[in-house]
Amino acid sequence: MTDTPELTIRPATEADLPAIVAMLADDPLGATRESPDDLTPYLAALKRLTGDPNQHLVVAVRAGRVVGSLQLTIVSGLSRKGATRSIIEGVRVHADERGSGLGTRFVEWAVEKSRAENCALVQLTSDVTRTDAHRFYERLGFTASHVGFKLQL
Repeated sequence: MTDTPELTIRPATEADLPAIVAMLADDPLGATRESPDDLTPYLAALKRLTGDPNQHLVVAVRAGRVVGSLQLTIVSGLSRKGATRSIIEGVRVHADERGSGLGTRFVEWAVEKSRAENCALVQLTSDVTRTDAHRFYERLGFTASHVGFKLQL
């Protein structure tokens, strides 16, 4: 997919799940909602994701080690004259890699992939407590344009 001398971005595989889930759990929010000790639900989700051509779960690998993960979803719609959009979710960078430029490279990859998929816009959400992430996304050109709502089921 995307290679540089020191970094590869490629589709995630089952072998990558322990590293991905560990990164999902490696912050105060993720620690309360992820279960790195039981990969069963993640395996089922990975099968659903890999079976859907509109889902792109990718990992960044450096020196043979998974150091980041991102999910990009392509969504068809009627609004905006039938525009297709993409949604970036689950952006995680291993603690050892933060500040290395990997997060920027990941978002650049997602934007490039979105353009290749003829998306009219790229959107993402970020928890209100993640103020560092908000500044990061704003530096990359994203604007806080909407108020988001969730309903737990």
